[in-house]
Amino acid sequence: MLAYSEIDPQKKAFIFELDNVLIPERDYLLQVYYLFSNFLEYLETFPPANDLTQFFKKAYENKGPDKLFEKAREVFGFDEKYKANFERLHIEAKLPLKLLLYQQALNLLQEIVVDRKQIFIVTGGNPLQQLNKIKQTEWNGLEKYLRVYFVNEVAPKPSPEILNLILEEHKLDKKDVLLFGVSETDRVFARNANLDFVEVKY
Repeated sequence: MLAYSEIDPQKKAFIFELDNVLIPERDYLLQVYYLFSNFLEYLETFPPANDLTQFFKKAYENKGPDKLFEKAREVFGFDEKYKANFERLHIEAKLPLKLLLYQQALNLLQEIVVDRKQIFIVTGGNPLQQLNKIKQTEWNGLEKYLRVYFVNEVAPKPSPEILNLILEEHKLDKKDVLLFGVSETDRVFARNANLDFVEVKY
């Protein structure tokens, strides 16, 4: 993540993706897996919650989040009917622990606020899930300075439609805006709107 001192001082507004830019997506998902594992043990007594949680953690870290329910079911043999609970938790989970901003991201946001410039979160994925993450993040008082937009409520990335909407609504010139993302899709998203882009790496 860039330090604020490294950014063109002419920039007036900053757009951030949420996952893996401001917060680690991993921190949300591992808590979802923990909650599901405990829910299943409570109802069925098997598999032990700790065993299932560890399986989810290792599988996620090795291969990512795709088909995790199916992989776990193949190993532990629980009923397919619990897939609805697994998917619902991804959207509605009440987390045991608050999500924490990356320290570099927190520092940058704080400096942007002190300099009285605008901050937008423009996030892809399921809007309800992303809102749930935002609500359970420790913003350290920054929440009142954030404007949040959900890409999929307008047009999925890399369509620039939502970025153009933000520029119009807030009377911003393209040259005044910097977009932070982590993927090639984010890069194309910014390019399609003719916005400067920073790839975030931690």
